Amino acid sequence: MGVKITETVLRDAHQSLIATRMTTEEMLPILEKLDNIGFNALECWGGATFDACVRFLNEDPWDRLRIIRSKVKKTKLQMLLRGQNLLGYKHYADDVVDYFVQKSIANGMDIVRIFDALNDYRNVERSVKATKREGGHAQVAFSYTESAFHSLDQFVKDAKQLEEMGADSICIKDMAGLLVPYKAYDLVKALKETVKVPIELHTHYTSGVGSMTYLKAIEAGIDIVDTAMSPLALGTSQPPTEPLVATLKGTKYDTGYDLDLLSDISEYVETLREKYLKSGLLSYKVMGVDVNALKYQVPGGMLSNLVSQLKQAGKEDKFLEVLREVPRVREDLGFPPLVTPSSQIVGTQAVMNVIAGERYKMVPKETKEIVKGMYGKTPAPISDEIVKKIIGEEERITCRPADTLQPELEKVKKEMAEYLEQDEDVLTWAMFPQVAQKYFEWRKAQKYKIDPDMVDYANRVHPMA
Repeated sequence: MGVKITETVLRDAHQSLIATRMTTEEMLPILEKLDNIGFNALECWGGATFDACVRFLNEDPWDRLRIIRSKVKKTKLQMLLRGQNLLGYKHYADDVVDYFVQKSIANGMDIVRIFDALNDYRNVERSVKATKREGGHAQVAFSYTESAFHSLDQFVKDAKQLEEMGADSICIKDMAGLLVPYKAYDLVKALKETVKVPIELHTHYTSGVGSMTYLKAIEAGIDIVDTAMSPLALGTSQPPTEPLVATLKGTKYDTGYDLDLLSDISEYVETLREKYLKSGLLSYKVMGVDVNALKYQVPGGMLSNLVSQLKQAGKEDKFLEVLREVPRVREDLGFPPLVTPSSQIVGTQAVMNVIAGERYKMVPKETKEIVKGMYGKTPAPISDEIVKKIIGEEERITCRPADTLQPELEKVKKEMAEYLEQDEDVLTWAMFPQVAQKYFEWRKAQKYKIDPDMVDYANRVHPMA
């Protein structure tokens, strides 16, 4: 049986390279062709796509999902969900999580990849249960990172825990391209010996080792890898699809995909790439290799954030100093994997430490919240000295953060009743109230109405329970 591939061109590829600005209209010409390849899945929704649709593109993300589903009849659709954070940046109440998962699957989603920034699996449990209850495939990811706390044994233990929780498959989520080829071989081999469910590997090309890492993972028995069509691959995106398909051709790992059809899709994606380069959306900065990613473990998006924060403060000359401060802050905060939102929190704190010339003289609300336990349990404990320095005598919580939240769905429904055009609008508002209001007002002004045929189609394909 050959290796399977999940194609990311409709989500993570453009999220990583052009801040998630690909429009639904730009996707339309290749949807049916992508459907004919035989991919394991098309990753097309979730992550930052939802926010970007509403905030920057004046698009309804639910409409995008329904349109993709109406064109993609044979291939599973996949999304990325940040556990209790859903697609936003804070924890939401359980009733919002349940309703969001229900609506995602009702509108055509098949595979929900669920992760938590701290690898605190209490924060993914609710979405796993909701996904399974709605008949979706719950893929649970652990964020791969390296530290004094993390080890091969730790990740194997995590995977076992996720399988016991009910994960239908497990993903190694390597958001900064840290997993080097021979370590990937050992990790995949150990996971395959421990768990029965399929294992998928997701990496970024930031450090330049991605394709080699995939090859070693495939030799170790990985079931699925994530790649992107070559014009929107490499750099901070995924390893490219076509070269991997060509490499495996004629071997026992052969994907069986048609290279001519892939080339046809690639040709179209190339026209988009040219368009993004011309408009300045795509910058050469994110397309190269940065081996420092292996040293500082800083993902591509976090790097550009650090640069712009230093620019604003007129301290660009302090860049190297900030890069060196990042691992120290990370250790102080219990070695969180550097992925949204912990990457932003660690990065901002490192910038403040360097600018102030004194560590933790300035502490933003988010750093305090990590220390208080508002995001969950950090991988390693935070020392009493750091706790005292950052939050003094303030109380910390040890329960699952969402246990401190009251149900919020009914309240949200009342708040946004005047804008309601479809059930899903409640969820858009729950996650991004200010952005949603602005978009809903624009929509009203356009006399824009949800296409009733599309809603009807979604309900026929995935009838509501």
